[in-house]
Amino acid sequence: MFILYAVVIGLALGLATGGRLSRLGQLHFRWAPVIAVGMVVQLALFSSPLGDALGDAAPWLYLGSTVLVLAAVARNIAIPGMAIVVVGGACNALAILANGGYMPVGAGALAAMGRAEQVGYSNSRLVDDVRLWPLTDVFAMPTWMPAANGFSVGDVLIGVGVAVAIVLAMHGRIRGVAATAPAGAGDAPSAPATAVR
Repeated sequence: MFILYAVVIGLALGLATGGRLSRLGQLHFRWAPVIAVGMVVQLALFSSPLGDALGDAAPWLYLGSTVLVLAAVARNIAIPGMAIVVVGGACNALAILANGGYMPVGAGALAAMGRAEQVGYSNSRLVDDVRLWPLTDVFAMPTWMPAANGFSVGDVLIGVGVAVAIVLAMHGRIRGVAATAPAGAGDAPSAPATAVR
């Protein structure tokens, strides 16, 4: 959910600074289907009985899908902002791996959101003897925000990278996004977009 807020912020900043939504359609991601598959797997794990049904395998499927998405994002590292996303994703993956396939959530973060630990399989949980504590979900979104949740340093980095990519794309400053037409160009055709390699 944290990334959705980053997308909204990126779009708002892009529009406020004169960017165009139409340019986002000219931004091409390599391995986009791989990213989609990884996200669908995680959605199924956390919002359906699948996670509980898989038992001890669920945390490792979560970790595997996280690494899959991270690898796909890394294929697009030439896009400004994606390097920040990769660093953030790597931080999260390290924390999940170090804690047995779970992202630990701090008791303080749960208390700040007024929540008890979730029953059933969840991507985050209270963990005894937390490893790599600074990389875990030690922060909490305000309770008045829709779908408020805990988040990590990695999530912040991912959000910043996504927002940067959106803003720059809306301004035509990313390879694969048509440049802004000069004043007075009228309906002159723009250069075709080129996929990022």
